[in-house]
Amino acid sequence: MNSYASLDDAGVAIAAARSGADVVRTRYGHRLTRIDKGGGDFATAADVEAEDAILGVIRAARPDDAMLGEEGGQRGPADAVRQWLVDPLCGTLNYAVGNMLVAVNVALRDGAAAVADPFSGEVFFTDGRTAWARRDGVDEQLAPTPVTRMVDVNLDPPFPGAPGFRAVDLLAHPGFVERFRPRVVSTTLALAWVAAGKRAAYVTDGGDLSGSVHFAAGIALCRAAGCVVTGIDGAPIGPAGRGLVVAADAETHGLLMSMIRSRN
Repeated sequence: MNSYASLDDAGVAIAAARSGADVVRTRYGHRLTRIDKGGGDFATAADVEAEDAILGVIRAARPDDAMLGEEGGQRGPADAVRQWLVDPLCGTLNYAVGNMLVAVNVALRDGAAAVADPFSGEVFFTDGRTAWARRDGVDEQLAPTPVTRMVDVNLDPPFPGAPGFRAVDLLAHPGFVERFRPRVVSTTLALAWVAAGKRAAYVTDGGDLSGSVHFAAGIALCRAAGCVVTGIDGAPIGPAGRGLVVAADAETHGLLMSMIRSRN
């Protein structure tokens, strides 16, 4: 009996993210084969195995859907109406050196999404309208807040916006250090933390991230939770967009945007 077929899309996203997280957690601390991607980037055997586990859930639940995976690439038509975007282990370098700050991201384009933390056991998810965190079998609706004042800034090279604004420049702004406290976790788990009130904001430079396997689940989660989500130029995220600024509230977003614009 296919136990996944009866799930709604949010349920499929949760089950798929959990299946990937189980692999990531089980393989943690083991010697893993590295797969070189060039430019200093790499995957591990855990990335590949986690993506296979996620694919197995999606195929069982939604056999006609397409999927774009970080490791396996496109499966099914690229222009499919229903396409799942999968990053099976966001934070591979963290993971490879024994750092547990990683995430498993699964998102149906323009629909449900889930972000699993393999080590805390938390799953952050949305049906496309509302966002929750599931902890120990209990669901709690997410409530973003800037109270921590902590802002994650993505400093992973390359910096697509150079020589213009780079996320690193924000750290040198006097207004930033007066109001906020920087953090660098090098995983899009930080986006889920903004939606959950564990971070005030997240900032990254870059191009169009709306269809990125790395960012799609976190963006969907933050939007459903009520965060302010724009590009780094303040414009809506989309094909002509650049980077990402996600804030718990409008005041925090406005402050960050004023600092970013002053560095341009």
